[in-house]
Amino acid sequence: MSSLISKIPSKSIARSLLCRALSTATESRTQKLERIASELLDLNKIERHDYAILLRYKLGMNRYGPAVSAPGLQSPSSAGGASAPAAAAKEKTAFDVKLEKFDTAAKLKVIKEIRAFTDLGLKEAKDLVEKTPAVVKKGVTKEEAEKIVEKLKAVGATVVLE
Repeated sequence: MSSLISKIPSKSIARSLLCRALSTATESRTQKLERIASELLDLNKIERHDYAILLRYKLGMNRYGPAVSAPGLQSPSSAGGASAPAAAAKEKTAFDVKLEKFDTAAKLKVIKEIRAFTDLGLKEAKDLVEKTPAVVKKGVTKEEAEKIVEKLKAVGATVVLE
């Protein structure tokens, strides 16, 4: 490449552009990251905010759904189209336990059971039971959720997993 540069006249615009292109091509990864970081630090607050939104959008992390990918970039599992939502529903790992209703005679037992698997005090557990239907526990594993459901159903409550 240096032989190519030496053949171009020294005052030529092409030579300066080629030298600049070669210098950026040989720029190491850490130098490139340092340059990008310093350029980001030079941005004002509004520009940094806009940059953060643009970066999230480009990475597909926007709050309005996943980014639309090119047709050639689809993975084999997502190429099916309609099968993707069904696969996502099967892979659910976190569940919410929701108290739908309970037998009024068993209200105290339900409150005690709720206090047993939550960190709520007596008043908070009573308020939670009284405002049914309400989510009792959020983001638990399936095994733990099933144990909670069994205990609450044993004392006379109607519980669903969401």
